[in-house]
Amino acid sequence: MVAINADMGEAYSIYRCGDDEGIMPYITVANVACGFHASDPVVMRRTVALAKQHSVKVGAHPSFPDRDGFGRREMKVEPDELTAIVTYQVGALAGFLRAEGMPLNHIKPHGALYGLASRDESVARAIAAAADVFDVPLMGMANTVHEQVWGRRRQGFIAEYYTDLDYRPDGSLIITREHVAYDPVVAAERAVRAVTEGVATAADGSDIPMRADCICVHSDTPGAVDLAKSVHEALRPHLTVA
Repeated sequence: MVAINADMGEAYSIYRCGDDEGIMPYITVANVACGFHASDPVVMRRTVALAKQHSVKVGAHPSFPDRDGFGRREMKVEPDELTAIVTYQVGALAGFLRAEGMPLNHIKPHGALYGLASRDESVARAIAAAADVFDVPLMGMANTVHEQVWGRRRQGFIAEYYTDLDYRPDGSLIITREHVAYDPVVAAERAVRAVTEGVATAADGSDIPMRADCICVHSDTPGAVDLAKSVHEALRPHLTVA
């Protein structure tokens, strides 16, 4: 069985990013921004309430403190400081979840923090130390440092596949500063293949090994609602019930 997740709550004040209301019916898990790359207290509260309305589980989506770069620029941060940065953000979201009587489901780092942790063991360990405070699983990419470090934690590891980002032939993810549109039909077909066959298509057309406990759709990808709907319909027989 598999989950469909999306990065949500990435608006800020009067600024909007993505159609959370349109996407929420087609996902089972939401990764909610915690304020350092996007979101604010009102947006977090509203996004958690929306997830509860649709019986969608909620995880925290912390980032480097990089609002201007939307968390997609790498930063050099000492491990202890990074643990504090992640703990601070997750703690904020945990308060809004508690207000709605919902548990924290997991933690998934955002953008450059996610990418750096897939390659750097010290960064992955610093994030794990924060996750240990909340006693929840971490979500990341299989066959990377994510799985090597986070997969040893007793809380578990959730491997995800991206419908709207490309992979290099070595299996690493190409994290873009700005997302582009993807064909919903092709994306859905590839998602099913990742789930049922354990393979993904790299940017050069080659097959690469892929473990997919969940399928990710970014809310700021152009056409994200249609993409989420297509993936949801294609994966319906395999979906985990929230």
